[in-house]
Amino acid sequence: MFSKTAIGVAAGVCGTLFVGYCIYFDRKRRNDPLFKQKLREKRAKAKKQKEESKKGSSKLPDLKDYEAVQKFFIQEVQLGEELLAQGDIENGVEHLSNAVAVCGQPQQLLQVLQQTLPPQVFQLLIQRLPVVSQKLASSSGGSAMVEDDVE
Repeated sequence: MFSKTAIGVAAGVCGTLFVGYCIYFDRKRRNDPLFKQKLREKRAKAKKQKEESKKGSSKLPDLKDYEAVQKFFIQEVQLGEELLAQGDIENGVEHLSNAVAVCGQPQQLLQVLQQTLPPQVFQLLIQRLPVVSQKLASSSGGSAMVEDDVE
């Protein structure tokens, strides 16, 4: 068995080595000439993504590409649910209306949303749908999947 002193000394040495390791690599990282540039680019990219998701400025996919539409649909539903859970009703409705606009069966999705969303949020969604459908129709050359009158 090792004595308590030997274990304490070993723990102290290991702790000192770990702190030295951290200091060495932090100094090496900070002295990298491209470190600040990379950090600024990373922060700018994160800020841009955050602003885009808050604005609700989702780029509508090419309706001929089934996989892109499916990915967009899932992304918009998830983002809409997250924003609604955070209390951002306006942007949440924006993303959900984008999802309904590209959905292959919008009537069924609207029935599910009517049962799960509060009535005032669902009304906002219904009011928003013609605008999104028109935007989808103009971006795809008039081949929208959703009719303007969804009720």
